Amino acid sequence: MREVSSLVKTQNWSARALAGNPRDSRDGGDAKQRPPKLARPNFVIATCDRLAMKKIKVHSLTGRITPRLMRQAFQAVKRNRGAAGVDKVSIAMFAANLEDNLTALMRELKTGTFKPLPLRRVHIPKGPGTTKLRPLGIPVVRDRVAQEVIRRLLAPIFEPQFHEHSYGFIPGRNCHQAIERVLELHRQGHRVVLDADIQGFFDNLSHRVILAAVRAEVADGNLLDLVERFLTAGVMEDGVFTPTTIGTPQGGVISPLLANIVLNRLDWQLHAAGYRFVRYADDFVVICQDRTQAQEALVLVKQVLEGELGLALSPEKTQTTTYGKGYDFLGFHLSSRSRRMRTKSVQKFKAKVREMTERHRNLDQRVIGKLNQVIRGTANYFATRFSTCRWTFQKLDSWIRMRLRSMKLKRKNYNDNHKLRIGYFRRQLGLLTLEEFCTYRDRHGQARRVIPRHGATSVGVAR
Repeated sequence: MREVSSLVKTQNWSARALAGNPRDSRDGGDAKQRPPKLARPNFVIATCDRLAMKKIKVHSLTGRITPRLMRQAFQAVKRNRGAAGVDKVSIAMFAANLEDNLTALMRELKTGTFKPLPLRRVHIPKGPGTTKLRPLGIPVVRDRVAQEVIRRLLAPIFEPQFHEHSYGFIPGRNCHQAIERVLELHRQGHRVVLDADIQGFFDNLSHRVILAAVRAEVADGNLLDLVERFLTAGVMEDGVFTPTTIGTPQGGVISPLLANIVLNRLDWQLHAAGYRFVRYADDFVVICQDRTQAQEALVLVKQVLEGELGLALSPEKTQTTTYGKGYDFLGFHLSSRSRRMRTKSVQKFKAKVREMTERHRNLDQRVIGKLNQVIRGTANYFATRFSTCRWTFQKLDSWIRMRLRSMKLKRKNYNDNHKLRIGYFRRQLGLLTLEEFCTYRDRHGQARRVIPRHGATSVGVAR
C-alpha cells in the first residue's frame, strides 16, 4: 500500500486542490491559503486512489418530486401524445382534472404506495415486406407521467457519465451527429466496420442488470422500488395478463434511459480497449483499421454482452464489412460512393404514401396535407449536408405524382403525364417535393436550396 503524506490528516483539501489548482480550494477558511506542495509524484496518485474508494451515491431523490416537476412531466407526455392504456383514459381525459390527478399521483410517488397498471400490448409490423411484428407496451397516461418524473430525476445523474460517442436519447445529440462522427472516422482512414446488432435488446434485458446499474449511483430506496415496479408491471394482451420477468417495454418513457445506462458499460469497455465506435441506443458500429482489429473488437463485444449484461448478438445481422462495400446505419446506407436512404427506409416511405393514395379515394387538399407532412419529415431527416439522396428523391417524387394521377383519373397510364403536369401539383395543389429540400453549393460556397426542374436537376448530375 502506498505511503500518503501526513498533510492529508491535518488539512481537509479537496481533490482538485491536491492536484495543484488553488481556484477549487476556495471553501470556508481556505480561501486565502495555498494547497501544500507535493513532494513526491505518488502523493496525488495515492490520494486519488483513496478518494475513489469512497463511492458517493445520490440520496433523497424522492424529496425532489414537486408540483412543478409533476406539471413539467405531464406537459412532456402531452407533447409526445400517444394512445390510451388498459384503463382507456386518454391524455385529454387525464387533463380534464389535471391538478387533482397530479396531486394524487405525487402523493403516491412520495409515500411509496404507487403501483403501475399493466401495459397494453400491441404489435406493429417491423417493416414492409416482412411478416415479423414488433411488440410495444403502452402504459396508461398516469404511469407515463410517473415514468417521466423518474426519468427527469435520474437523467441528470447518469447523462454526464455517458460516453461522448453515445448519441441516442441524450439532449443535444442526435442521429445526424452520430453519422457525421462515423464519416469523420472513415475520412481518417478507418475503413473496416463491425456492424453489430443486439438480438432482442429490449425484450431480453435482465431486470437484475438494470437495477444493479441504477443502484450503483442511486441509494434512494423508494425510487429504486419504483423503477422495479415499472419493470415488473406486466402486460395485458387480449384480456390476458402476463407477468414480465425480463426486458423493458418498447414504448415506455423510461426505457431509453435505462438502455443507455446498461450499455454505457459496453461503451467504456470499448473505449478502454482503444476502439473507435458510435452508438445510438442499441444500434452501434465499431470502426476499425483492418479486419484483425474488427475480429478482436467482436470478441470483446461478445464478452461484455454475454458475460456481463446477459445479452447476445444476432448472428444474421452482425457482420464485418468495409466502407467501400457499404453498410446500413440509422436509416442510411453509408459507403465511399454515397450516403443515401437504405432500401428498407425507401420501402417504409412508399408504404406510407400507398396508404394515403389508394385509387378509390378522392384527391383533395386533405390528402395533399397529409402527404406534405410525410414528405417534409422524410426530407428533413435524409436531406442533410452529408447525404447524396437527390437521385433517389427525384425517383420518389416522380412515383408520388404517378400515384396522385392514378387517384385523380382512376387509372394508371403514362399518357396522363401530359394531362396533369408537374406545375399542376406544385401550383394548384401545393404539393411538396423531396428534391426541393436538397441543398447544393453555389460558386461562392453558399448553401442553396435546389429548385427542381421538369425532369433533369437544376445543377446537372443528380447527387
